Amino acid sequence: MELKSQVEVEAKFSVTSDTVVPDLTTIMGVEQIMSTKVHHLSAVYYDTEDLRLTRSKITLRRRTGGTDDGWHIKFPGKTGRLEIHHPIDRGTKIPEEIHSMVRSIVRDEPLSPIAQVDNERHETLLGDAAGTVVAEFCDDHVSATSLKSDTATSWREWEVEVTPAAPSTLIAAATEVLTRAGAAASKSPSKLAMALGPDLPTEPMVDNNLDPNSPTAGVIAALKRNRDKLLAYDPRVRRDEWDSVHQMRVATRELRSHLQSFASILAGTHHKDVSEELKHLAATLGVARDAEVIAERFKDLCEQHPSGIIDAASGKQLHDDMLAEYAAAHQKVVAALNDDRYLRLLDELDELIAHPQELADPDPTPASTHVLLEQLRKSYKRLMKLHNKAMSDWDGRSSLRPQQEQKFHNVRKAAKKLRYTTEAVGDATDIPTGQLYRACKQLQEVLGNFQDSITSREKLLAKSHEAFKRGENTFIYGVLYETEVELSRNIMQDYPAAMAAVTQAYQRL
Repeated sequence: MELKSQVEVEAKFSVTSDTVVPDLTTIMGVEQIMSTKVHHLSAVYYDTEDLRLTRSKITLRRRTGGTDDGWHIKFPGKTGRLEIHHPIDRGTKIPEEIHSMVRSIVRDEPLSPIAQVDNERHETLLGDAAGTVVAEFCDDHVSATSLKSDTATSWREWEVEVTPAAPSTLIAAATEVLTRAGAAASKSPSKLAMALGPDLPTEPMVDNNLDPNSPTAGVIAALKRNRDKLLAYDPRVRRDEWDSVHQMRVATRELRSHLQSFASILAGTHHKDVSEELKHLAATLGVARDAEVIAERFKDLCEQHPSGIIDAASGKQLHDDMLAEYAAAHQKVVAALNDDRYLRLLDELDELIAHPQELADPDPTPASTHVLLEQLRKSYKRLMKLHNKAMSDWDGRSSLRPQQEQKFHNVRKAAKKLRYTTEAVGDATDIPTGQLYRACKQLQEVLGNFQDSITSREKLLAKSHEAFKRGENTFIYGVLYETEVELSRNIMQDYPAAMAAVTQAYQRL
């Protein structure tokens, strides 16, 4: 069953029981009241026993009444909360489509009711001069019970949620009018938080108690950042959002690179096992990522080819073929994310971050900082060794042979590792590594574009053989192949300057 989603942009206000709703048409951007209705809503919120979803600022509820009854998940976002809906079936069992969206957070822990919120909602739709709904104003009279401690509470609040048709200033204008009427900006992030009251968790589940100035703390901070990114992109990958597979793969590879680069700081062998599992996950994501990139690349090549000899039907067929490959690869990714192997990897990452094994003498002394800098030096030394090897048989102008292309692919991987190492050193010390980090990123982009061109050429060659066997015209494949050869040659013209920027940034440290 297809899920529905929307980005929720709203403002919440606390009001007393006798606060009078002002004239809402005095809000700049609102010209008329479109309708007013009263809804009786009842929502049951679900979470694990240790409130993993609540700690992650994710809410899962089953709500009845109103215009959008059903199962709802809300995820935090930069511009608003993403809300995903699933219709209510019989019973109260959480639908698999909904459960899968939070599986990376809850793992094997059961989800059960933690709070019930009942609400008498007075809903007013606000319109502009043309009669287009620009916002929804809700006057909510709420009674709630925390099922964790059987504690009841009640309150009144106002909400203003804007629609895509609203002017960008409407939330600010509504805030001005409502606060003048006696409302105050709500200090509670959600009705669930109000319902839980003292049962709302305020501390992290586990604190590793590391000295924040120690080298280990810096490495663990870098691991945690990418672990959190991995978890954040998990539901986006399941929803097949654009670029989500790529971002999840980046987080996976960064995690693995940190574990390899700073193995001398993390004692024991547990991190090596985690690294191998991350490698397996990255490989699965990589197949889908390559197909996604090549599909868009083929589309652009066909549409923008200067010759005009590639007909729309041929271009569409090539693009559709790659989309089909991506769809199949994406299904394998989702299957991997539902597999116990992936869930155990997440458990192991949590354990590594929460209980890292430090080497002896982890104090933040100059000698300890030197351990980090030594890793940086080794990463840079390896990059330069591979760079010199790649440049030894390339004049910087002609096209590269396959063996030479592989050498630059190795340079790209080394640049990536140096970038990740630089990031961790910056986290753990006061050394200004930002310039080196940015230079490595730029070098990665140059070599990444070059590698995408190579991957595209290889796929075109394979597709041409398949088309030939089917008795089809393979002319389009040859044209696009030569186009990619020229593009890759042009891309590599930026390589010397990008590498020079890395060298200069490193030397300044």
